[in-house]
Order: sequence, then C-alpha cells, then structure tokens
Amino acid sequence: MQASVDIEALNQQIQIDSAFLDKINEATSKVIVGQEYMIQRLLLGLLANGHVLLEGLPGLAKTLSIKTLSNAVDAKFSRIQFTPDLLPADILGTMIYNPSKNDFTVRKGPIFANFILADEINRAPAKVQSALLESMQEKQVTIGKETFKLEAPFLVLATQNPIEQEGTYPLPEAQVDRFMLKVKIDYPNKEEERQIIKRVISGETAQVVEPVVKPDVILKARQLVKKIYMDEKIENYILDIVFATRDPKSSGLSDLRPLINYGGSPRASINLAIASKAQAFLNRRGFVIPDDVRNVAMDILRHRIGLTYEAEAENITQENIIEKIINTIEVP
Repeated sequence: MQASVDIEALNQQIQIDSAFLDKINEATSKVIVGQEYMIQRLLLGLLANGHVLLEGLPGLAKTLSIKTLSNAVDAKFSRIQFTPDLLPADILGTMIYNPSKNDFTVRKGPIFANFILADEINRAPAKVQSALLESMQEKQVTIGKETFKLEAPFLVLATQNPIEQEGTYPLPEAQVDRFMLKVKIDYPNKEEERQIIKRVISGETAQVVEPVVKPDVILKARQLVKKIYMDEKIENYILDIVFATRDPKSSGLSDLRPLINYGGSPRASINLAIASKAQAFLNRRGFVIPDDVRNVAMDILRHRIGLTYEAEAENITQENIIEKIINTIEVP
C-alpha cells in the first residue's frame, strides 16, 4: 500500500516536473521537421546521463538536431569536427608558455562544454578517440599536472557515416560500449521532406531557437528519473534479455548460438535499466513497464553484440538478433 501511495505521489511530481519536455519539443520543431525519434533519443540520453552515438547518412539533420537541443537547454555547446590530423590536445586542451610570467598556463579545449558534438567521430585516429572516450567515462580531464572536473550536464553526442569508410578509423568495441545509445537515423518520409522543402524555400525555418530550459532543470529531472519505481520482475526481464545475448541456448534460442560472437556487457544491463526509467519519465509515468524496456532495448544493445563470420555471411544483423530475443523472452 505504501509503495502505491509513493508511486502516485511520484506520478504527480513527474507531471509537474516534466513540463519542460513540451517546451523543448516545441522549440526543436521550429527548426527540425520530422525526426521525432532522434529528438526523443537525444532527450533520453540527456535524462539518463548517457552519451549517444548517431549513425546515419549526411543531410539527415543529426548535427542540426544536437545544436538545436543545446540551444533550447541554454547549455554551452561545442562542435568538434573529427579529422585524421586531429590531436588529443585539440580536444582536451594543452599547456601554453606565458613569457610575461615565465610559466605555463592551461588553455582548455572544446571538451569543456555541456554538449559536445563529435562530428564524424570515426574519422579521427585511435589516440584522439580514446582521449574523448576517457573524458566521457571519467567526466574529468587532466592537462599537465592539473585535473579539471567537467561541468554537469556533460553529454557527448557523436555522429558517424555508415557508408563512407575510406579514411575512417572504426571505433573499437570496448570504446563503443561507453555510449549508452546507438541510434540509427533514417530518411524523412515524403510528407516531412515536402515540409522541409517548403520551409527552406520560403525562409520560414528558424535558424536558432531561444533557450526554454535551464541546465538546473535537467539535473533536477535526472534525480527524479532515479526515483522511478522498477519492480523486481522488470529487473529480471532486463537480465533475461541481456543474458540471452551471452548464452542464447539457456534462453531457448539455440539457433542464435552460432551467430553471436559475444553478448552485452554488464553496462548493457545497467544502461537498459536506467534508459527504461528515463523512457518512463518521457511517458510521464512514475514506474517502469515492460514496454519501456522493449522500447529502448534495440538502441542499448545493437552496438554491444558481436556477430560471427557465419552471421555476416548470412547477412544477419544485430537488429535481427535483438528482435528475436525480445520476441522470445517471456514478458512479465
């Protein structure tokens, strides 16, 4: 009885504290046509304090969506265009000699912002990628002998082109695992593209949105997300899904065993639980239901499952495997 009372109070609190979502959606819609799924996933990463990797062809508004969201949240935005000649110091910062003081001073790099857009992250060499990913994990940067905490909220939103692979450095599996979500972006539908053409031709598209939310509101919402109730049955459901990627045979999916090289790490279970809570918040609910887990499972797991040569030869994708697991595991 006590739990139900608490959930009811939490529901009411979420209804009040989630009002900013409508403001953000309204602001972003002035610039972005369609791509609601991408915007919702960016918001999910923001609420769950998880980094997002967007994969899609050029021209699908990945960069524009990230910049628009940062403007709406009144946060400091920094765009880093990854190129093969980039150095770690170009991202983190470096020590600069000051002749007047006869001393070295720290010059901070573009990593010192709230929203980091890592554009075409797979175009930079491994040393640069690892420098960025260390900042993502530790939420701090060391320059010389000084260590600097990165200001919250700190969110890395990276993009990569799945088609053009010449001159790229694919992210190693262990580093991709640090992204909470890997979201695949598709083309807009015909009606959305018609609206895009009309807006651009008429000049009606807003270039920059006005801030509608302060970063403090996001940090407060994150605390509320942590309080969202998750039943033990939902926890077991999450574990069943993740363990099915590691040992499909024990889950009655023996046919997947030859297709999976390795399954989701413990980060998969943790992120699936946190993202499910954030999804419940986006749905203005104080408790997690199985649909929340199913909704986010694809984006949480697709970059955490390794395929065997047999799977690649048969053109079987991570999405095919995840879909089969979700459709097979018993829903509580």
